[in-house]
Amino acid sequence: MDQKNTWHEKLYCHLGQYFLIEKLLYKKNTAHHKVMIFENAVFGKVMAIDNIVQTTERDEFIYHEMLTHVPIFSHGSIKNVLIIGGGDGGILREVCRHKTIENITMVEIDVNIIDLCKKYFPNHSNNAYQDSRLKLIIDDGLNFTKNTKDKFDLIISDSTDPVGCGKNLFLSEFYFNCKNCLEKNGIFVSQNGVFFLQKDETILTYKNLNQYFHYTKFYQANIPTYYGGIMMFAWGTNNIESHENNLKEIQTRIKYTKLTFNYYNAKIHISSFHLPQYILNALNKI
Repeated sequence: MDQKNTWHEKLYCHLGQYFLIEKLLYKKNTAHHKVMIFENAVFGKVMAIDNIVQTTERDEFIYHEMLTHVPIFSHGSIKNVLIIGGGDGGILREVCRHKTIENITMVEIDVNIIDLCKKYFPNHSNNAYQDSRLKLIIDDGLNFTKNTKDKFDLIISDSTDPVGCGKNLFLSEFYFNCKNCLEKNGIFVSQNGVFFLQKDETILTYKNLNQYFHYTKFYQANIPTYYGGIMMFAWGTNNIESHENNLKEIQTRIKYTKLTFNYYNAKIHISSFHLPQYILNALNKI
């Protein structure tokens, strides 16, 4: 392997993954992050932030569909959405596909990420930044949720991993703020890493969310980019109806929207909440 043309992800101390760089497209520091964008023969364009892979052209649809449509179809009547992070635009794109949603607020700390992804990953947002329902705010998610008076039916935290400024979006204070920003039957979801290699992160999130929500759980997806196994998504709500969705109900809601997907479907929705036993064993000990 030619070390001059490889890049090594540095999320984990004792192991990691290498990417062959076909072409380096961008490598600079913004005010908040170290950003690198390159082309890879398997994953297409890849963006790394602070030496951690954030998104790729090839499999971004899995992550964005699961973090967006699972809570939207679980709730059934989302009108107001808050996206924290998500500067690549993928979550925004998927949210905008739901025409019954009335207002979308997006809070991103680094405007440079938005600009870079519009340039290098245009299909991620697919012109969603032009949607008239969008209110874009450049701010830290912790600060915004602490001070806003607005209420939301759904909060999606599409954060980086808990390093650098991304740490703020894994604090107990952040979850508390989000709970206060939700409508009575609102839902909070967030990316929560790969359990097999980030077990402590998942357990800490579970403990923190349990302080503020009656129903705290996780769901999963297999995303090739994120090394180490199952990608976890955290879930917090006081909405018992969304906690007890059945297959027929989800199928009916999907059919009504006439939307199609590349990964998500009703059976994936239901099955994603059924976790492997090693994860259940760890959570049951808490």
